[in-house]
Amino acid sequence: MSLQSFYGSHESIRMIWDYPQPYILELSPEHSDIDGLNHTNNAVYVRWCEAIAWAHSETLGLSLADYLRLDRAMAIRHAAYDYLLPTVLGEKLRLATCLVASDGKLSMQRRFQLIRDSDQSTVMRGHWDLVCIEVSSGKARRMPAEFCQAYLPAMLTPQPESAQLSK
Repeated sequence: MSLQSFYGSHESIRMIWDYPQPYILELSPEHSDIDGLNHTNNAVYVRWCEAIAWAHSETLGLSLADYLRLDRAMAIRHAAYDYLLPTVLGEKLRLATCLVASDGKLSMQRRFQLIRDSDQSTVMRGHWDLVCIEVSSGKARRMPAEFCQAYLPAMLTPQPESAQLSK
């Protein structure tokens, strides 16, 4: 997986993202990502989503160390992935993520979209429903001010239907 990440830029303008200016990570499946059917194993997409979610959170100013210091974390309550097309070894991909909703107290939603560079096809979409927990107990707890200050301004809204040509 490439370590290069960025917010939507001139390089990704040609791609049709579901949300404007998402946080983007460039990826390319490696040998260890390929399964017996000769395409990227579905579990790899889940791992990539976790990696980009952490990278995005750190960019917004909240790292694992901050979660532990605050004794709070955004934990996945529900995850869903739609695998639309296969990807193969060495293919250039861009995975996008964004935060799309929050009640500002306990819950938040994160979205994912994976696009293949060669034909700009969306190959996977996913979403997480997150809940704030107290790390030490695992119980649901209100988001601390630091979470609201970092995450709430980053919420994005979907592109208008007319802009979502690749769906």
